[in-house]
Amino acid sequence: MASRFGLEIRAADSVDAPGVAELLQAAGLPGTAAAITARLERLRLERATVLLAVEWGPPSGIIVFHPRQTLLADLPTAFVGALLVGPDARRRGIGRLLLKAASQAARSAGCGDLALSAAPEQANLRAFAEATGFTASETSFVRPLRKQRPS
Repeated sequence: MASRFGLEIRAADSVDAPGVAELLQAAGLPGTAAAITARLERLRLERATVLLAVEWGPPSGIIVFHPRQTLLADLPTAFVGALLVGPDARRRGIGRLLLKAASQAARSAGCGDLALSAAPEQANLRAFAEATGFTASETSFVRPLRKQRPS
């Protein structure tokens, strides 16, 4: 999935593990290439979608979502398990592009909503969620992926 200005949004593969590990480490999060390789494989087996934003060098950002059926909706909900943009790549629209690509992929997978958890202390993530069309609920932010029909 290509994007603008030389930024490419694409599915992650095990060969991306060293770059993903570098992205996590730049954000102060743990992860070795070997651990990331194993995690990417587990995510693939769980039918999760892992998308990367890549310009040159290591990935600039990553988003991971898992489609899950819930009791409250007919269509599965895509739960975002990770959304991260590297510290040097922030404030350039990469998070929005990752979210847009994840929304398209989740819609194609038959999901009706995209859900994102953000703890109270994650003020930047909460503001980002609100700015990108999510509605706050008690435990997360939810954004419909399909047009709502009047009841």
